[in-house]
Formats: sequence, C-alpha cells, structure tokens
Amino acid sequence: MTNLFYKPNGAWVGDLIPFYKDGSFRLFYLHDWRENKKIHGEGTSWFELRTSDFVHYEEVGEMLKHGSVSEQDLNCYTGSIIEAHGEYHLFYTGLNPSPEFIEDGVPLQCVMHAVSTDMESWRKIPEDTFYSDGIQYERHDWRDPFVFWNEEAGEYWMLLAARNKEGPSRRRGSIGLCASKDLKNWEIRQPFWNPKMYVTHECPDLFQIGEWWYLVYSTFSERFVTHYRMSKSLSGPWTAPRNDAFDARAFYAAKTWSDGDKRYAFGWDPSKENENDYGDWQWAGNLVVHELVQEQDGTLTVRIPETVSHHFSNKQAAEWGSRLGDWKESEGRIEAAANETYSCISAGFMPETCKISAELSFSEGTRGCGIMLRASEDLDEAYYIRLEPIHNRLVFDMWPRREQGEMQWHIKGDHPHAVELEVPIELQAGTVYNIEIVVENSVCVVYLADQVAMTTRLYNLKTGNWGCFVQEGRAIFEQASISVPN
Repeated sequence: MTNLFYKPNGAWVGDLIPFYKDGSFRLFYLHDWRENKKIHGEGTSWFELRTSDFVHYEEVGEMLKHGSVSEQDLNCYTGSIIEAHGEYHLFYTGLNPSPEFIEDGVPLQCVMHAVSTDMESWRKIPEDTFYSDGIQYERHDWRDPFVFWNEEAGEYWMLLAARNKEGPSRRRGSIGLCASKDLKNWEIRQPFWNPKMYVTHECPDLFQIGEWWYLVYSTFSERFVTHYRMSKSLSGPWTAPRNDAFDARAFYAAKTWSDGDKRYAFGWDPSKENENDYGDWQWAGNLVVHELVQEQDGTLTVRIPETVSHHFSNKQAAEWGSRLGDWKESEGRIEAAANETYSCISAGFMPETCKISAELSFSEGTRGCGIMLRASEDLDEAYYIRLEPIHNRLVFDMWPRREQGEMQWHIKGDHPHAVELEVPIELQAGTVYNIEIVVENSVCVVYLADQVAMTTRLYNLKTGNWGCFVQEGRAIFEQASISVPN
C-alpha cells in the first residue's frame, strides 16, 4: 500500500521499534485500537510493517500477541530487538491494570523476553521476566528496555525509562541500567544517566556514528518532544546541542535505526481529539520518518528522506493569483516589500496529498515570512508555516486559532503561534533557505534548510490554496512549486 504517513484501518500507530533485515525496515509498533477496543477487547500487541522506501508499506499484522487479562503482559508495551547467539531477542514492557498486578494502587511494570529464529514467530520466555528491585528505582516506572552489546565492557546493557526512589517527584526520571552476560539474567545497576530534569525518559535509544555516541529519549514534562544528547564516551558527559530535539510536539517517542548507510528516526504524529485543530493531542497517530544526518561538529540535523521527496515527481510551478499588498513577479521568483505591513499571495489550489517546495530569503529586520496552506479565497483563513528571524525559530500558526468567543477579543490573541510547535533555527538575512512541506490528508511535515523538521496536523481547513506571505519586511520566493505523485 502507498501511504506516506501510515495508519492502520480502525486503529493508530503507537511507539515504533525499528529493525533492518534483508533490505527492508521491519517496523514493529504498538497497535492502538483506541475506540475500537469494544470490538477487539483490551490489550496491546506488537504489529509489524515492512518498507524499503518509506512510501510503500506491507502490513504483516500481529507479531507479538498480548497476554490474557490474567497475565502480566495484557499490554505489550515498548522495547527493542537484538540479534545474538543465532536468535533474535525481543525485550518488551509488560503491564496489566488488573488488581493482582497492582502495587500501592499503581500497576507494576516489568521487562519481558521473547525469542525467534526468523523474526516471523516469537516464543515468550515468562521465566525471564524481571521487575525493578524497588530500592534504587520505583517499581511502577520500569519500561521501554533498549538492549545493546557493550563491546568495551564485554556484556549486554539494557537502558530503561525509570524513576528514582528519592527526590522531587517531577525530577526523579532517570535512564536505568541493567547488565547481562546471557540476555537472561540481569543485574540492576546505578542509572546510566540521571539528570534530575524530567518525570521520566521514555523510549531510550542509543547509537554511535564515528566517534560520537547519541542518547535519544522522549519526555512529556519539560517539553513533549524527542530529545538527544551526545558524548564521545558511554560514561559521558552527555551534552545538549543548541537544538536538542528532532522535531516538536507532534513527533513523539522516536527510535532510530540504520540501513548501514543512513540513519532514520521513526516516530508518530499524534491525532487530536475529535479530529479538530482545537482539540487536545492524543496518544498514538500516524507514522512519520525523518532522516538524521551528522554534521561536522557531531550534531544531528533532520531532513526529508530522499525516497519520500522523489515520490512527488509531477511538479507544477506556482500559479500566482489573488493577493494582498504589492508583489513583483519575474521568471522563477516573486518578491514582496511589506516593510510596514503584511502581504500575502495565492499560488494555486492545494491537493490533499502534495509536496510544496520553495527557496526563500529575507531582508534584515523582517519579522516573519513563509508559506500558507489551505488558504481561503479571501486569504483570511489559513495555516501558516512561518520563519521568525527576530526569534530564530520556525513556528506553526493558523487562523482562526479558536472558535470566536462572545467578545471580539476572544480569538486566542495571546497565543502568537502554536507554542508547542516551535523549532529553533538560526535565520540570517540574505541567506537562501530551502523549504519542503509534505501533506497527506491531515498530516503535515515541514523540512527547512536540511536542518530541522516540524510535524503537525491540519484538520479544520479541509481544502484551499497554498501561497506565500511576508510580515513587516521584504522576502523573495524562488522556484516555488507544488508536486503530486504520478
């Protein structure tokens, strides 16, 4: 099936557990039935997708079946897969909210183990199940095991989303550490990383490129994003780059894997309650994949996967139409001088699935410029992908921001953009920035300058035009085009 941002029928994509084998990415994921649990029953299983290009996906179906209501793994939550000793070892989180699996009023979490010789069928090993000892770590946060071979130590290490027993409640989060020689018996050790900053560090992930190690984790307390830290040693120190996230609020629980050449981050774009722009973000959504690139200083940047970009091979240049303000057109470019005002222009109809591309630059002092999506004919309503040079950031905005209230000022004017959808990037006048925006139904992913990504949802405005805008400044848009798949 062709589906850039995969979502199963009648269900949603939760945390992903990627693996690469035989020229294909094996994407295991938590299958969230959500409202259809009345039909399918309680419990969460691992399902699998396969893809070689992030455009075409094969649905394999349920691979790790959840247990019964009387078993610890009624919910099979996030984990990892490692190949060792001639087998594939799958470690996952077991959780059951039934009374017999509750301690101090909260469900216990534990690490569970399954093996396979071919990754097609998995055999659970219940006797390998283990819990936190309740001494160093809390017993209710002991999840998302990530297992890797530590060559230097000569043993397997397991990183976990854990919480310390002591300290302020919202700062007890740590990345727990266990070690093993045989993948069956695990020694619980002091935290791998204990920054005292978060409630917990979900979905820990670790990889190495060259001399740099990268520690990846997701949080929901300080910010709702996937972070990373970098170090030249597994013992740290783990330093934060200026932009320490792969995306913003709408790309969560990302884990990474490589095909031996490039590394990708696999996360999910959460749906919103009632499929409404004004609704709350929900757990689980659509699959989103970013390519990660290591820069010379070791930091990671994010860009669109090449196969996804090339999928949109039917390109059409902008068709400039209705406008506000003064615009100057010439071959391959359009320019607006809006030094004391706001200018915008329609570039033509925007299909439900498309890629919008442009190269844009701005003059010194420009307060904002960018791309409009699904704009109304009068250019009043739209979604806005906005570069804000004075703040060095990329943001998402929309109008209207809420349903009009009783008073004229009940329009959410105190939210100058969606505050959770903000990505830092250094923006300099006179520099040309390439932007690519991929939209499929309600999912929208923005890539800017082959450096950053910003994922969001577009619900309320179903159709409309795309276009360009400038606020209090001057901007040039070159090679502006819209593409669809053949």
